[in-house]
This record gives sequence, structure tokens and C-alpha cells, in this order.
Amino acid sequence: MLTGKKPDGCYVVSRSVVSRINVALSNLRAVVILIVVAFHAALAYLASQPADPFPFDDAAHRWVAFPIMDRERWFGFDLFCAWQDVSLMSLMFFLAGLFTPASLSRKGSLTYLSDRWWRIGLPFLFAIAILSPIAYFASYRATATNPTAAAFWQHWRELPMWPAGPAWFLWQLFVLSALAAGLHALAPRWIEPVQRLTSTAVNRPLAFIAGLIALSTLAYVPLAILFTPWDWASLGPFAIQVSRPLHYLVYFFAAFVLGSYGTERGLLAPDGPLAPYWLRWLAAAVVSAAIWGGLTSLTLPDWNASPFLYRLAAAFAFPVACATGVFSLLAICLRLMRTRYRLLDSLAKHAYNIYLVHYIFVVWLQYSLLGFGLSAIAKAGIVFVCALAISWAISARFAALATRRPTFPGKGAIADQPR
Repeated sequence: MLTGKKPDGCYVVSRSVVSRINVALSNLRAVVILIVVAFHAALAYLASQPADPFPFDDAAHRWVAFPIMDRERWFGFDLFCAWQDVSLMSLMFFLAGLFTPASLSRKGSLTYLSDRWWRIGLPFLFAIAILSPIAYFASYRATATNPTAAAFWQHWRELPMWPAGPAWFLWQLFVLSALAAGLHALAPRWIEPVQRLTSTAVNRPLAFIAGLIALSTLAYVPLAILFTPWDWASLGPFAIQVSRPLHYLVYFFAAFVLGSYGTERGLLAPDGPLAPYWLRWLAAAVVSAAIWGGLTSLTLPDWNASPFLYRLAAAFAFPVACATGVFSLLAICLRLMRTRYRLLDSLAKHAYNIYLVHYIFVVWLQYSLLGFGLSAIAKAGIVFVCALAISWAISARFAALATRRPTFPGKGAIADQPR
């Protein structure tokens, strides 16, 4: 509830409303990290993938995305992973952009960028130098004739790239954060005309999301048609899915606009125009994802060999499926997850560190279960529960140790989740 207006035009918001919004978005962070771990846990059991694991020296290097391929499969995991592939990363960029305006206003560009380096840049270097090789060693052992660490290291150094695993998200987020910091430093009032243009839309979900879909379509479709939706390009550890960098930029700065307008009012208000219609948004997400999946299936197994109209239709379906998926989850959390729970608080607090370390445990657990006669659902469940529990415990322990040690002024602890 808005309680008044300051002379500078900013609204004063009651503490209870801010608390409800913060709790819902904090719970959303917890839900997102659960989905991330579940997504990676299920990748070894996709029915759509070949029966045999991908050789480590194969020129396509498909083991980067699918480190372990188990003989046990379940098509339900294909549906789950396809749906999450549409919107999960876009949601993560969206959440990062949502809190950027407040951080920039509070810290200023230089301090904000320094903080981003310590919270994002340095962990990215740690991930590519230590965590990624450890995780992919399990993938190497799955097909290697000489499964020793020395042989793996030799093969690893001969690769044309340096696989970063899930840490690819960090360097792209750092680039977007640096761009936001640069705009704030060079043109601090750049957001004002944008706010005037979107002042009506931020209170109208359909108008805002329609605009987001239009911009996302312009950003995504030409690149998807030109490069395919699936292709990745790498330069050392810097990997990018070539159809999506501009799409992620759109989501980051769309959230930036919402965050600068104020998360306590407008589209993301707990009693605003989005949350009450969560069921409709969920239905729209399911339908649009099904349409995207059906159209995309027409372009398989070879995107470039399929008819152009099929490719165009699948490419145009992606931005719609992505937007409805993102905003359905936002609406669900804003409406149904406004209560604090100790477990979700802890999970949200440690979500960033869980993201950093979970992949090692996911891949090695999948590798360890290769010889067991369990169903795909059982194996994926074991991997999910154990990987989440181990990475959560390590993250909590690291955070506890970090609070006992002094940190450099203004740099913060790496264990803190970026906002």
C-alpha cells in the first residue's frame, strides 16, 4: 500500500508491503535454484539423446552440454528440460536486472562495478579454473580408454575452447552489469525518458509483456534463423549461445526499467495487476510452450534442412513461450509465496554459491550411478537430492566461515548472492 508521496515524486511505501515483495522475490530465488539443479540432474536421462555417450574427442563436443549419458531414459525429462530451456535463463537475467537500479543508486557506478567483479567476475575465474575441469573429468572418464587425471588434463588442454559449464551465465551477467554501470556513469538520467514511455505499461501486464515480446522477437528471431537456436560459439572460456545474447540483454534491461520504477508498485506489486491472474499466466505458459515445442519438433533433427516456414514459426514462438513462462512464475510467487519459510530463506541466501558448485556433484553423481539398475526417475531424483544437499551444505559452511573473517571495505563477501 502506498502511504504518501515525497516532494521529489518518489512514493513512500509501507514496510509491510516492501516486506511482502521482498519475501516473494526471495522465495522466487529459492525456486529458481531448485529448478537449476533439477534441470542439470535430468540431462543425463533425456530420451531424445543418442543411446551412447558423446566421445570426449568428438569434434562437436556435445558432452559440454550433456556430460553424462545414462542408458536409462524418460521422455518426461525431455519435456521438463525443454520448458525450462525456454525461460529459465531469461528469468535469471531478469531477476538480476530487477535489482540493479537500486544497487547503482546506492553504491554509484565504480563501487557497483567493483562489487560485481568480486561477486561475479572472480567466482567466474574460480569456476573455469577449478570447478569446471573437476566436473568434466567425470565426462571424460565415461568414454576414455585411459581414464587417468594426467590423460584427462592432456586432452583438456588440447580442446579448442575451455568449457565453463553453467558459469557461462556469470561472464554475460558481468558484461550486462558493466553496461548498466557505464550508462549510469555517463548518462545518469538516461532512464527517465524510458520511464515516461513505459509509465503506463508497467501497470498493465499485457501491454508491458507485449512490448517485451516484440523487442525479444527483434533480438532473437534474426539470429535464430541465421545461426540456429542451438549453436554455441566459444572463445576460450567465454561461451555464448549465438541466438540469445540480445534476447538476454532485452530481459535484463526490461527488468531494469521495472526496478527503477519501483518493485513495490506497478507490475510486481503483491496486489498489482499480475499476481491475481497467476492461473491464467500459468495456462498461457503451458499452451505457448506446447506450441513452441510442436513447431520446434518440425525442425528436428536438422534445423537447416527443415522448411524455412517451419524454422520461422518456431523462432517466432520462442519469445512468446519465454515471456509467458517468466511471468507465470513471477505471478505465482507474488501471489502464493509471500510467506517466509526458514528453508526457503536459507536456500535463497545460499542460491548463488549453490549455483557455483552444484554442477560438480550433479555430474559425478550421474557418473557414479551409470552401473546401477535403477529407473531414470530414481536416478535423477537421487542426483537432484544429493547434489542439492551437498552444495547447500558447502555453501552454508562457506558463508559461516566468511562471516568470521574480515572483508575488504566495499567489496563484500563472495558468498553473498548478487542483487
